[in-house]
Amino acid sequence: MSHVKRLAAPPTWHLERKKHKWAVRSSPGPHPFARSVPLGAVIRDQLHFCDTLAEARRIIGARKVLVDGRHPKDYKLPVGIMDVVSFPEMKEHYRMLLDTHGRLKLVRLKAGEETWKLARIENRTTVKNGKMQLNLHDGRNILMDSNQYKTGDVLKISLPDQKIMESYPFQPGSIALMLGGAHAGTTARIKEIEVKRNPAPNVIIMDEGFGTTRPNVFVVGKDSAVISLFEGVIE
Repeated sequence: MSHVKRLAAPPTWHLERKKHKWAVRSSPGPHPFARSVPLGAVIRDQLHFCDTLAEARRIIGARKVLVDGRHPKDYKLPVGIMDVVSFPEMKEHYRMLLDTHGRLKLVRLKAGEETWKLARIENRTTVKNGKMQLNLHDGRNILMDSNQYKTGDVLKISLPDQKIMESYPFQPGSIALMLGGAHAGTTARIKEIEVKRNPAPNVIIMDEGFGTTRPNVFVVGKDSAVISLFEGVIE
């Protein structure tokens, strides 16, 4: 199916529900359906750079937009958390984040921020010749000779060549962005990680006095957030 009714679209998309009956449906890709917005909808409905989907497709076909440093071909490409959307001719660059209402929205970037992104390590796999494969939240895989990172750590990688520039450990003291729950879209400092000895998920306790589950915690810095955030978000 190439479309979805706007009333049935995920609330994270933040679309005008009664403007049109249908909305473009994202293709299968690196981000879940409810945690990403199709590129065509990003250009038309969020940035308002055009009025119709046909115009958005022409913008993409003319190679005037970059996603994570590469020219996309699919107007239904899912744009998810931490993805960087750039318009080089306009010198406009954005990062997809969650606002405090749990909606996927774009944040305008400062100069130089468009050259890198943050990616969380979802799991690790030992592959041929004893190398370690890091599986990241945006579908990327990075091969490592050493086993120096752990699940939950966040890597700062360059775009589009995905070289590791820096890492931010998943540990007490780090600053994290909340990706779900009552505090979605805010940042807080990790105070404690409660490891459960049963099937229940680990609980992350924050300095600000609340707890959440591990999938909701995305580290964005050691002492302060290294990414541009929405106004009003705690740093």
